[in-house]
Formats: sequence, C-alpha cells, structure tokens
Amino acid sequence: MTDKNRKVRQSFTPKQKNEFAKLIVEDNHSIKHVMEISGASHSAVTRWKSQYLNETAGNLAEGKVPLNEDKREIYELKRQLAEAREDIRILKKATALFIHDNPALR
Repeated sequence: MTDKNRKVRQSFTPKQKNEFAKLIVEDNHSIKHVMEISGASHSAVTRWKSQYLNETAGNLAEGKVPLNEDKREIYELKRQLAEAREDIRILKKATALFIHDNPALR
C-alpha cells in the first residue's frame, strides 16, 4: 500500500539550515516565507531558528550538529579528539597486558 499524497522527505545540509535561519532572524523574513522557499515543514524551520538563536547566544545543543560552519568544525575536531583519546586509552591497556603476559619483556 503506497500513499501518493505523502510528501517526499527532503534533507538539508547544516549550511542550508543556517542560511534559512539567518533569513528569519537577521533579514526578518517570516517562517511561512522560508517554508515556501525551502519546502521544509513549519516544525523544521522553527527548530532551525531556535538552534540558530541558541548558537548565536553561545549555547550549543548536545548531540546536534551546529549550523554555524566554524562551530561545526570545532564540534567535529572535538569528536575526533575524543576518539583519539579513547584509542590511546585502549592501546595503553593492550600494551600493559602484552607486557604482563610476555616474561621476556619485563
């Protein structure tokens, strides 16, 4: 059973979301106007606006990719740093176990 009236889901990049949110906040476009030009739903555009306002106030939402390009790069670098630290922790434990199990290395 298919629903022919169902809207096709669109996906937007963080850069696009940021631009649409800027239109609302800085250029004083209405949410309805941004919905028309983007094809996004009211709830999506409202989320982008609130996320943009939070980010400009310095509050980054946990688990959400930042809309601002600089903040997005910082977010990605922090994620990579956390992964690297976890890898180092695991390697230290593995090395200690390897040395402990091999009497010739003591």
